[in-house]
Amino acid sequence: MKHSDDRILTTHVGSLARSHELLDAMGARANGGFDEGRFQALVDDAVADVVARQVASGIDVVTDGEQGKLGFLQYLSERLAGYETREGRLPVPPSWQLEIDMFPEYYAQYMQKYSAGSGPTTSNVMVCVGPVTYQGHEAVQRDIARLKAAIADQDVVGAFLPAACPMGFGLNEYYPTEDEYMEAVAEALREEYLAIVESGLILQVDDPWLIELLMEDPSVAPDERRARAQTHVELINHALRGIAPDRVRLHTCYGLNHGPRLHDVAFADVVDLMLQINAGAYSFEVGNPRHQHEWRIWETTKLPDGKIIMPGFLCHAHNFVEHPQLIADGIVTYAGLVGRENVIASADCGFSSRAIYTPEVHPTVVWAKLEALSEGARLATERLW
Repeated sequence: MKHSDDRILTTHVGSLARSHELLDAMGARANGGFDEGRFQALVDDAVADVVARQVASGIDVVTDGEQGKLGFLQYLSERLAGYETREGRLPVPPSWQLEIDMFPEYYAQYMQKYSAGSGPTTSNVMVCVGPVTYQGHEAVQRDIARLKAAIADQDVVGAFLPAACPMGFGLNEYYPTEDEYMEAVAEALREEYLAIVESGLILQVDDPWLIELLMEDPSVAPDERRARAQTHVELINHALRGIAPDRVRLHTCYGLNHGPRLHDVAFADVVDLMLQINAGAYSFEVGNPRHQHEWRIWETTKLPDGKIIMPGFLCHAHNFVEHPQLIADGIVTYAGLVGRENVIASADCGFSSRAIYTPEVHPTVVWAKLEALSEGARLATERLW
């Protein structure tokens, strides 16, 4: 993982919108009605296309856009054994419920838009009914091979593959305790982490769970929430044991609730825990208007030596295209606090964390946002070097 040694580098968080053709194929495949070879060829083409478009937009550290995945977490339904699928939905997280109670009319509209018919498959609940093991070896090797093929003739600084963190994936009906359940998930996911790192690509661990554990929840005391978050950090580090931190980037965010967000935990209450995770770079939200002011925490929080931050200067929840000069101002601000070589310009979160037909940011707007990020990095470079 390279630092911004002679200019500000650019990247993003990972997921990009899938074409409607690919979404239709995902739906048909889930019902057993689509040729597997044809599906994989569609994903090959999709990855090649989004990599080329990232490069054309000026992105230095690229990824596969998660084109073949149903979502940043949902893809695990194909890669972890020990589960069965049942109709229904997981309970709404407490942090969401507080917002729903405050803005019921908004969330009635929001839930309608992103529920039935928004994606290629039906939302179901995964239930753990046996030992959790990793069965995605062939799938992750396909991800690796197609991303390497896509960057082979492109001028990129680096490439990464996202993978889910150990988190509450489905309901547990097998392990005696949640701790034992999560340890099993962590051990299984470690196999995916090792495959990505051993391939020479950068591993990105997607971790919205750290912030979710710290979010306001009237049923859990603040000290208990922090204790749970600390346990979560230790679990990730256990899954990453033996992996060089400079092969890992950690992404944490405020999740997929694109609403008013009046109950968000302050990032100041997150940052020390985030920095305990054994990664070489840390991605977090800045473009989100509820958190733009939090650059000030780096006045008192020391970035450990050799580490990189990847602030998100693009909001993933609205279709405004951020002005390059605003992005440049943000980059210069963070560079002044942690050192210009330790800043890579990024986005808040993925632009289609779920494979759906109507992502929050229109796919055509995403490319304009990434171009603005690259231009902002160029302007900041002129001021910093």
